[in-house]
Amino acid sequence: FSNPCSVQEFMAFTSQLIVERSGPGSRASVREQEYLCHVYVRGDGLAGVVIADTEYPQRVCFTLLDKVLDEFSREVSRTQWPLGSPATISYAALDGYLSKYQVWPPPN
Repeated sequence: FSNPCSVQEFMAFTSQLIVERSGPGSRASVREQEYLCHVYVRGDGLAGVVIADTEYPQRVCFTLLDKVLDEFSREVSRTQWPLGSPATISYAALDGYLSKYQVWPPPN
C-alpha cells in the first residue's frame, strides 16, 4: 500500500468482513496478504480485530482484544454499539493500549 488512506481502508474493510463472517462467541486468526487478522466476537455481539504481522504472538493479540472489549463494554453504553463510530463514541483508553502493544515485546 502506498498511501495511508488505502491502508486504513484495507484495515476497515477486512475487519468488517471478518467480523461479519464470525459467529458470536468465536475467536479466529485469518491470513490476509502478509498480515494475520485476529478477531474476537463476544457472545453479546461486541467484536474487535487486531491486524498484526505474522511474527506478533497470537496469544498477545487475543489478550489485548479481551482487555479492550471488556473495558469498552463497561465504559460505553450497549445502546451505542450498533450505530457507533470513532466519530460518535469516545474511548480514550484505546490509544494507550495501541501504544503499549504496538511493539513486541512491549517496553517496560
